[in-house]
Amino acid sequence: MGEAVRWLTSEEQHAWRGFVRLHERLGGRLGRQLQTESNMSTADFAVLVELTDVPEGRQRFLDLAQSLEWEKSRMSHHISRMAKRGLVAREECAEDGRGAFVVITDAGREAIEAAAPRHVEAVRALFLDHVTPAELRVLADISERVVGKLDEDSS
Repeated sequence: MGEAVRWLTSEEQHAWRGFVRLHERLGGRLGRQLQTESNMSTADFAVLVELTDVPEGRQRFLDLAQSLEWEKSRMSHHISRMAKRGLVAREECAEDGRGAFVVITDAGREAIEAAAPRHVEAVRALFLDHVTPAELRVLADISERVVGKLDEDSS
């Protein structure tokens, strides 16, 4: 514990705080818009996006929690709320009897299909329309590198 703290330089602090502020404000604005226009939370949207990105619209419960970086209890409570609204269903895993699948329902597909175009327009208006293609490529490179390192270190 005797290691010296590597404090942020003023340039690093400026960049970090700007990134955090961007993330918080953009996420908040997109979340409010999603809730207002589609009656869907950002958490609902994240779950439905994950499920529409996999074959058959189904994913193991724990794999879904891991991909969203959610704790098991948060995942369980949220999936229960979504199931009550008919957006997803929970299916037991016949192969091992212990695991469960989360499956998108027809109502869930309809909800995400209705919300996605509005969400994309908001992403464009609030973010993409304000960066250049070169900046976007740099952001993608940075994001992939940092996420790759996070994935490496997750074990």
